[in-house]
Amino acid sequence: MTVSADTVSESDTIPVPELEQKATACAKRLRAAERVLVASHIDADGLTSAAIAVQALKRADIQCEAVFANQLDAGEIKRIAASKYDTVLFTDFGSGQLDIIDPYVRNGDFEAVIADHHQPAMTHDDNPAFSLQYHLNPLLVGIDGASQLSGAGASYILAQALESDTTETDNRDLAALAVVGAVGDMQSSTDGLTGANAAIVEQGIAAGVIEETTDILIYGRQTRPLPKLLEYANDVQIPGITNNESGVAAFLDDIDIPIRSDGEWRRWIDLTMDERQTVVSGLLNRAIASGVPAEQVNDLVGTTYTLTAEAPGTELRDVSEFSTLLNATARYNRADVGLAVCLGNRDAALIEARHLLQTHRQNLSEGLQWVTAEGTTTESNVQWFDAGGRIRETIVGIIAGMAVGAEGIRDDLPILAFAEKSETKLKVSARGPQRLVRNGLDLSTVMQEAASAVGGEGGGHDIAAGATIPINERSTFLEIVDKTVGEQL
Repeated sequence: MTVSADTVSESDTIPVPELEQKATACAKRLRAAERVLVASHIDADGLTSAAIAVQALKRADIQCEAVFANQLDAGEIKRIAASKYDTVLFTDFGSGQLDIIDPYVRNGDFEAVIADHHQPAMTHDDNPAFSLQYHLNPLLVGIDGASQLSGAGASYILAQALESDTTETDNRDLAALAVVGAVGDMQSSTDGLTGANAAIVEQGIAAGVIEETTDILIYGRQTRPLPKLLEYANDVQIPGITNNESGVAAFLDDIDIPIRSDGEWRRWIDLTMDERQTVVSGLLNRAIASGVPAEQVNDLVGTTYTLTAEAPGTELRDVSEFSTLLNATARYNRADVGLAVCLGNRDAALIEARHLLQTHRQNLSEGLQWVTAEGTTTESNVQWFDAGGRIRETIVGIIAGMAVGAEGIRDDLPILAFAEKSETKLKVSARGPQRLVRNGLDLSTVMQEAASAVGGEGGGHDIAAGATIPINERSTFLEIVDKTVGEQL
């Protein structure tokens, strides 16, 4: 992957040659494999990571298939070993499980290749007997895996290394999926993607599959009717508009923006540039007049990404909507549907994905309503809620992130969400405000240390992490988390 000075800011120190060397070694091992099992996570980043890997392997004439898991634990790795593949490519997880993967490699059960961006569980420095050689991770070369390169980005760099003189494509078209993964992994800010992610965007633009623009930062620009777009805009709470159907209607009437054309609802993409500017100006004025903090007002407009090869007006055209569609598949045990959409199926798979998306939206809405109604319990340094069996453990982290800053939920503390995973285990999802991360918050370390202390497993990123713990250890786990966060800050 080529990174130019125009692509990366001076603050982004990216030793790309080292990353490329690791990718080249991984690609060489994959080419030597008889067949490859791609194992990946079930979120949007995991699905796009697997799709990029599968596309690249097939283009290199390497036989492969994909499997997915919510959590890569000892039991899941044992099942993978039983599949009798000589080579397993782990994408969007694996680094945090090096200690339990390595014994299988040493025993000759399979060769492991890892393309991940999570905190490694160990390295050769920790264990000289460590035998796993093929490990592609931005953290190993000084790149922030939480903000500058996603799991899909790591897979994309591996795809670049898998190119050959006989390959019909240079794989740059796969940059579109890498950007979907990065945005789905919450790595984009108002200013867009940065670091190695930004370099991938540039390659996608050059390949003609990505368009980068400045636009309103409200979810649903492609598909939602204009009134609903504004009503459901929760990222920036605007009094009289957010969650206010009649307020939205009055606002649009005041600025003279027609909401229908030929009997059909108009969407954001149907507005002229002048109309869009009128709406944005009106929203900014309303927010300022209502006392919305300046930093929140500024979040109304920023960098957006459009996938130019996808049909306008569909969920696949906008990277945020695409990532949400993918979350609606694998998190409901239909990773096969999400993968098929990523691989280009625009028929049965897309229809099923849209059906799952409707269910997903309903579950998120109901879950958020429950959390805001029940509120959170506040400790010294964190806030938390326990959803029990009311919210699926696969989506409780998404709801936790949505809840921060909602009515009655503080936005200045990390939030922990608990949900039943089984009769004996609790799933924990943690989300932290960006400003606390800048001040030293690292939820990956917090989850890892607290979970380990109570006999569980944890990890992730500084801003978003998770754990699985024994169901009767919640109180002790919370005490350790609260203390550790306090020490970090």
